[in-house]
Amino acid sequence: MEAEHGKRVYTVLQLRVHPALLKLREEILAGERRHHRVILRYITSRGTWYRHSWKGDPEKSGGIAANIGVHFFDMLIWIFGPVRSNETHISDENRMGGTLTLDGAKVDWFLSIDGTDLPPGLPPDQQTYRSVSVDGKEVEFSGGFTDLHTQVYREVLEGRGFSIEDARPAIELVHSLRNRKT
Repeated sequence: MEAEHGKRVYTVLQLRVHPALLKLREEILAGERRHHRVILRYITSRGTWYRHSWKGDPEKSGGIAANIGVHFFDMLIWIFGPVRSNETHISDENRMGGTLTLDGAKVDWFLSIDGTDLPPGLPPDQQTYRSVSVDGKEVEFSGGFTDLHTQVYREVLEGRGFSIEDARPAIELVHSLRNRKT
């Protein structure tokens, strides 16, 4: 499309503009240690509306890996480098999890849209849990999501948005996860 129309296609990689994740990336790139142990958990309770919308139809949304996971996979690859291997340990309509080996990290990841997976002790009105820990240190990035898309759109309007090539590694990983024979 870019070649045919002489225009650029921009992608929305909103986690790349989150202040806590920008700081984490700077710390990782500046550090001497080259391989980290990372645990990523993203759990968000979805109501019955989800199953009836396009998001709940894997043929339309790509399922959990594409609809939710692609953002987190992009963030992990952006911070820790290319994928060397990946394994899937659980994959059903509500959850997906596995292990990624990246150039700079081994990542255990878990994604869920089932509210029963939310950790105990959360406030009753909290329906989403985001957690990433690097070498046992929690990186808080639950807040600050409200304006990330707006910030990405501003960059696009200034001609500095993220490209297809920026998004490609995460898309290829999602494709691999979705098409794996188990």
